[in-house]
Amino acid sequence: MNDRAIGLLEQYDIELQHTRKGRGAIICDTAQGCLIFKEYTGNVEKLTLQNLILKGILDRSGLSVERILPTKEDLLYVKDMDGITYILKTYVVGRECNINDYSECINAVKMLAKLHKMMEFTGEPFQSVPLCSQQKEYEKHNRELKHVRKFLRQRSQKTAFEIRMQDSYDYFYEQAQQIAEEWDRIPVTDGTEPAGCTFCHGDYQYHNILKIDNEWFIINFEKCLRDNPVRDLNLLLRKLLEKNNWSVSLGEELLKAYERERSLSEMSRLNLYYRLAYPEKFWKIVNFYFNSPKAWIPGRNMEKLEKLISQEEAKQTFLRTVFPERKG
Repeated sequence: MNDRAIGLLEQYDIELQHTRKGRGAIICDTAQGCLIFKEYTGNVEKLTLQNLILKGILDRSGLSVERILPTKEDLLYVKDMDGITYILKTYVVGRECNINDYSECINAVKMLAKLHKMMEFTGEPFQSVPLCSQQKEYEKHNRELKHVRKFLRQRSQKTAFEIRMQDSYDYFYEQAQQIAEEWDRIPVTDGTEPAGCTFCHGDYQYHNILKIDNEWFIINFEKCLRDNPVRDLNLLLRKLLEKNNWSVSLGEELLKAYERERSLSEMSRLNLYYRLAYPEKFWKIVNFYFNSPKAWIPGRNMEKLEKLISQEEAKQTFLRTVFPERKG
């Protein structure tokens, strides 16, 4: 973000005291508190929904979440001369949730459950928002996996990474197909619970959970969407469990912590099982590889692939142990 963008802050009714560069953003110290000015790449029409969701959370709970600040003209965004869109939000300069701290992991899950209870809405415009289809997402992922598998097989000169990936490709590809087929066959609904409009944060992970003093602050709701709340729970569990070699005891404690605040139905547990079972990490590695230059493949790619392969047995043990009720 360049210094020219700072001039756009004149469109807001704030008393600017000092600015400094953050990660792809400008941190602003103002008379109204700490704010963050950043580029927004989503649909500007979605900002209205995001703003309503954030206001709803703040009105209902003691959770600290960001707010979008309107301009003097009561708009939720501004644009520069090049048509780039920016938004201004409340912010705190804190540290990220420590995924190596057991108590903080438990607390993050509890906050997520509380957040989900605050993201249940009725009436318009919430009910007109279409539900996200996880089935369609998996079908899209699987088409991409099929395409890259064909590309890889036809590639004559392969790097060590490509050879290693090809060796494990059929296993994970068949796994992805099986999960998508079972999801389609078994009534794992994409609906929300309770009946009504339940929204998800969309990117609830430790990067977006900040701590300052003894308070927590949840940020970056740009990916919020209407879906079963286990979408968020799946992402957080996956991140934490990958860091802990799919620990059964940790996974069970995290689920218990969530359910102490918000219970999961049998259908939602089945939904969560399939989301965790899908080889999401393998698809991400493949997708990153295919959309990057092939002349030089970062060593980090191989590290991620090796870790994924080495953890597969532990992951399957986790799924069998934590979800014994699963039928398929």
